[in-house]
Order: sequence, then C-alpha cells, then structure tokens
Amino acid sequence: MKYDVVALGELLIDFTEYGNSTQGNPVLEANPGGAPGNVLSMLTRLGHKTGFIGKVGEDMFGRQLLEALNEVGVGTEGIVTDKEVNTTLAFVHTFPGGDREFSFYRNPGADMMLKEQELNLEMLRNCRIFHFGTLSMTHEGCRAATRRAVREAKAAGAVISFDPNLRESLWKTLDEAREQVLFGLGQCDIVKISDNEVIWLTGEKDYDAGAAWIYEHYEIPLILVSLGPNGSRAYMGGKRVEVPSVLTRNTIETTGAGDTFFGCVLNFVLEHGFHEYTEAELTEMLQFANSGASIITTRKGALRVMPAREEVEALVQATFRR
Repeated sequence: MKYDVVALGELLIDFTEYGNSTQGNPVLEANPGGAPGNVLSMLTRLGHKTGFIGKVGEDMFGRQLLEALNEVGVGTEGIVTDKEVNTTLAFVHTFPGGDREFSFYRNPGADMMLKEQELNLEMLRNCRIFHFGTLSMTHEGCRAATRRAVREAKAAGAVISFDPNLRESLWKTLDEAREQVLFGLGQCDIVKISDNEVIWLTGEKDYDAGAAWIYEHYEIPLILVSLGPNGSRAYMGGKRVEVPSVLTRNTIETTGAGDTFFGCVLNFVLEHGFHEYTEAELTEMLQFANSGASIITTRKGALRVMPAREEVEALVQATFRR
C-alpha cells in the first residue's frame, strides 16, 4: 500500500479544560491528541492517504485513540498495543489568550515504549513523506526506533519532515533535548520550528538570524518558523516570505494550531511536488497554513475537528484576497 504521509511518534489523550462543575472544580474533556496524529488528521481531511506508527496501551484510552484515528481516516496498521504500560496522558491548562501549560503522565507511557523491531517497515518504505518529532526520542528504545524509521524512509526516497516540538518537562536535561533536535535537523528536508524554539536552539532573538544559523549548519531546503499570533515565515533558496496570522476573536485554545499549520504545509508539498518554490508559492503555502491554524484555535481539541479544505480556502479568500 502506498501512503502520502506516514508519521511516527506520540499518541496520547489531552485532558483539556471545559469550564467548571457546580462545585467549582475544572471539568476535563478527554481529547485524542499527539502532534504527529494531529498532522495526519489534517492531511487526511485534505484528501491524502496517511498512516501512523506508534504504541498505545491496552486500555480504554488506547481504544479511544485507535477509534478516533479510524474515524478520521488515518491508517492504524502501524500502531501496536502494550498490556504492561498505560496510554500516555497530558493535562492541558489554558491561560487567558490561549497559551497552554502541559502536565504529562508518562513515566512510562506506552508511546515511549515503541521498539525498533515493532516498526512497520512496509509503511516506511512506501510513503512520499515521513514525519516525526522529538517526543519519540526522549528514551533510548523509542529513540532507536525513530532513527531506524528515518533511515528506512530516507533510503526509500521519502521527503523527511521534522517538528522539534520541545516539551521541556519530558527530558532529563535540555542538553539531551538539544542533541535529539540537532539529529532531526540533520535528517530532514522540511522543518517547522516555533519562535521560542528558535531562540532556545540558536541563541538568536532575531528569527531571520536563527533561521540562517539552522541553514548554515544543516542546509535544510525548507525552513518554517511559526510566530504564533504574529504569523509565520518560510525560508527557501535564499528567499524569505512572511505572512501575518489570521486573528479571530473566537479563539478558545491553541492546541493543535502548529500541527494544523504543518499539515497544511505538507499538503502543499504533496500537491505541488517538493522543489524550490517561488516567493508566490511560499506565500500561497503560508496563507493556507495560517488560515487552517486560525480555524483550529476556535475549536476544542484538534484531531477530530480539523477544518475542511473549503473552510480554509474561504478564510484565505476573505483574509488575503479581498
């Protein structure tokens, strides 16, 4: 079977706040999540064939995640289950304005227990794009599995897509986190990195200088910097394009915004082929991606509620092409 995109990484339940009970306690909704799965869900919504490689526990949350992925059309044949370890959980506190704080229940969690011998190699050898992040590299066994997956996909000619997605609390030390981020940068053709991650990684508060540092060391063809409410930038072949965000008063939370953005970018790559894009093409890419990210901030959760192509295109039209 051929896939447009295969992703490997964390699959977890995001417990997000949904108001308070009559006693004044926070009410939490168990939303299926995990960055790689969110990216695949967006791509599937846009009509692409996707598949996930990872691990969940043989528990109620693992079943919920498998059901959610099947429901949105993401292939689950690469997901294995573990009787001994529970599905990873994340509790998300949302501050006014949409910023978030995460508390992870993952010591261990099933996602970090994926072993190299459990990889579905056929999926890796039959995809156009392979996507991964760093949460699958926080522990030695899953780190080996991730590196093997990258090797297999690269050898088969796949475009490699990488999202550092730094979650400081999941690392023993930030030096270890940096080492794995640098590994990802050394393997990928496309990277999406957030503004705070640029500063942390490069020491540069100027994002152009940070992107230049990344390119100087790794020569990644397409570098994307997400700037939250300030939009996004793309760097490719000496070109720099910046597109403002699509701000809305209806923002509830920012969970999944970066993943939706990246899914929209990979959609552009699939539809246009991966080559050196013009400034006009990079602008079109970012307008679509920023619009998709804006829509998801108006919804609780991400994986199950990704916007349809028509919604994103309508927002692009209303915002950028009036």
